[in-house]
Amino acid sequence: MANRLTQIATRTGDDGTTGLGDGTRVAKDHLRVQAMGDVDELNSGLGVLLAEPLPDDVRSLLVTIQHELFNLGGELSIPGYSLLKDEAVAALDAALATHNAALPRLAEFILPAGTRSAALAHVSRSVARRAERAVVTLAAHEAVNDAPRQYLNRLSDLLFVLARVLNRANLDGLGGDDVYWRSERLAAQAGGSGDDAGA
Repeated sequence: MANRLTQIATRTGDDGTTGLGDGTRVAKDHLRVQAMGDVDELNSGLGVLLAEPLPDDVRSLLVTIQHELFNLGGELSIPGYSLLKDEAVAALDAALATHNAALPRLAEFILPAGTRSAALAHVSRSVARRAERAVVTLAAHEAVNDAPRQYLNRLSDLLFVLARVLNRANLDGLGGDDVYWRSERLAAQAGGSGDDAGA
């Protein structure tokens, strides 16, 4: 590993293959590599989100999640290996319950919009869903532990909740409410015009 970290351009992947953590080589479009790539993209997206002004508790939570995603990617890179702990999934459940409890109930679907930090959380949420799908697809062909799939599922839910939290944080003077989808039902409730259906 030390040599790999020092020599970034190894040229060993020029033939379209890449090395897994156990030393085996597979095609770069292998299902396992695709899942690892989606998790890596998710972690990178959280890095962009962390570059924004954030409440201290949200920042600390996201930093912890980045480390756990690195563990998750490491587990995926070594077939049959277990690295992500059940406690990591439980921690997401706890964070989800805490942050969701402080939010008003949703009466309608919301758009992935609002403040920049909230929008970035929504982008990461959608990547988390894609990473979860990739892990499910991989598990249909090879043995995969339950924790990675469960973690990604909880994380996408948590990022949805955090987007709502960040829309209300008002750290940049733009905080407010969720951006609601202007559905026909809401338009009818507003008198048919739909003018009050969204933020």
